[in-house]
Amino acid sequence: MIRWTSQALADLAEVSAYIAEDNPAAAQAWVNRLKSRVERASDFPRAGRRVPEFARDDIREVRVHSYRVVYRLEPDGITVLALREGHRLLRDTP
Repeated sequence: MIRWTSQALADLAEVSAYIAEDNPAAAQAWVNRLKSRVERASDFPRAGRRVPEFARDDIREVRVHSYRVVYRLEPDGITVLALREGHRLLRDTP
């Protein structure tokens, strides 16, 4: 099961809107690619790398181009916590 926090959904909408300003089709393709990557992460949740900012084994991330998709392992799936550009650090413990 995949859950999305309100923050992660807001991040997704923000990035999608930004890309859509120049190319709506590219924005939709990017969202589809990201969702596909999240689906794969839910199938193999420990395959994502541990998030370096936190010393926690349950907080992982996968990359979609230059973006980090940060998620938490759950007993029945994953919860997507945030979406960040690759160079931006996470500041708060999810």
